[in-house]
Amino acid sequence: MDTKDQFIQHIEEGYSTKGDFITMGSAILNEETITNAFVKIPLKTLNRHGLIAGATGTGKTKTLQVIAENLSEKGIPVLLMDLKGDLSGLAQPSPGHAKIEERHAKIGLPFTAKSFPVEILSLSEQEGVKLRATVSEFGPILLSRILNLSVTQEGIVAVVFKYCDDNHFPLLDLKDFKKVLQYATGEGKKEFTDSYGRISTSSTGTILRKIIELEQQGAELFFGEKSFDVEDLTRIDEKGMGYINILRLTDIQDRPKLFSTFMLSLLAEIYATFPEQGDSDRPELVLFIDEAHLIFKEASKALLDQIESIVKLIRSKGIGLYFVTQNPTDVPDAVLSQLGLKVQHALRAFTAKDRKAIKLTAENYPISEYYDTKEVLTSLGIGEALISALDEKGRPTPLAATMLRAPMSRMDVLTEQELKAVIGGSKLVSKYNETIDRESAYEILNEKIDRAEKMAEREKDSPSRKTTSRRTSTRQNPVIKVLTSATFIRGVLGVLKKVMR
Repeated sequence: MDTKDQFIQHIEEGYSTKGDFITMGSAILNEETITNAFVKIPLKTLNRHGLIAGATGTGKTKTLQVIAENLSEKGIPVLLMDLKGDLSGLAQPSPGHAKIEERHAKIGLPFTAKSFPVEILSLSEQEGVKLRATVSEFGPILLSRILNLSVTQEGIVAVVFKYCDDNHFPLLDLKDFKKVLQYATGEGKKEFTDSYGRISTSSTGTILRKIIELEQQGAELFFGEKSFDVEDLTRIDEKGMGYINILRLTDIQDRPKLFSTFMLSLLAEIYATFPEQGDSDRPELVLFIDEAHLIFKEASKALLDQIESIVKLIRSKGIGLYFVTQNPTDVPDAVLSQLGLKVQHALRAFTAKDRKAIKLTAENYPISEYYDTKEVLTSLGIGEALISALDEKGRPTPLAATMLRAPMSRMDVLTEQELKAVIGGSKLVSKYNETIDRESAYEILNEKIDRAEKMAEREKDSPSRKTTSRRTSTRQNPVIKVLTSATFIRGVLGVLKKVMR
């Protein structure tokens, strides 16, 4: 048996699967030898998370597109974080091209042009289904992580949530939260001191400044009602295809804190909402985070710990999480170690730092007798990648340099008219795009302050009237009050069930 036959047998045995799967393409032995040994990823392992990495222009986005299409075709919904704005073409079939036909002839797979059911989502003022969440749904722990607060400041946030729980004050948006903070050290200082202990003005000032920083990145558009129901991400169309939900993020690339805030909120809400799947044969939902380094760019140690915890836990809910970035080193080691599928496009060695990164990347892949991994990483062509996955038993598959199949949908953006047609046909736009501003903590406290001021004026006008009262101290250790409150019971992920819909 020659080297080519041995290699084909090696790949076919390593990527054999009894269950359902998606086909990525055909294994490449060397520059001259493209085999018809298909690289197949079992659906069963796609909730084990993954990485798509490579230099600019090597085909990462098209690989993301291919995987999303194949998942949708299998009836698995997908959520794509589209920071560059180049994924909307999934809603239209590929126009075809001679190079696509040539590629698929080499791979040994037929090519079919196809469109997919697409939902356009938005975090900002861009058109699309609006994604929102209330401050209460974040909870004190997650909000504190986002704001990068000290232990003392976290305690104050917990007390604010406890106060709002005790008094049934809805915390819907950031102006609600700021109002309660100001009240705690202003007109309501005595009330807070009696019931929860003294709150430092300097600490609340620091928290307020950090909230303002978050607002400056556009967070006021995200916090509020109507809250998005994450189960709407799991829709299937009438043909049995999973919806591809595209979140347009082109206008928040320079606002990493808002992006991190949204991602943690979404993952925490999914974890709290979705039931345990156990050892399922297919994922419930798969998320792709393009330009993933933005999540980690300005993240504090506490925030990174939160992300790592969610990545470890969320796969038991049948959720697959895929990071798309230029270099694997953009992703923290603790997260990287949790990833089952790795699709590595070419890397470029222009500097000593680049060469070091290539060496580190090569060490993250299984040793192969058929490849010099460091050399292959710099010689891969566009639309080619090194792939390492997990088989149905959770074992790493052989390393395979792969010629990837082409996307079935358009490899370009929708026109403005096509985009409006997709959004206009959405069933979710009417459900979520009405802004609701019902009475919440901000309005309730303003009314309470007004009543107190009017009562003080009346008492001032009637100096002869004397009243006596016996005050019973309701003071309790604030830590005990917080630990026994509904606020704490929300859990470490800080998610409140949406009982107020």
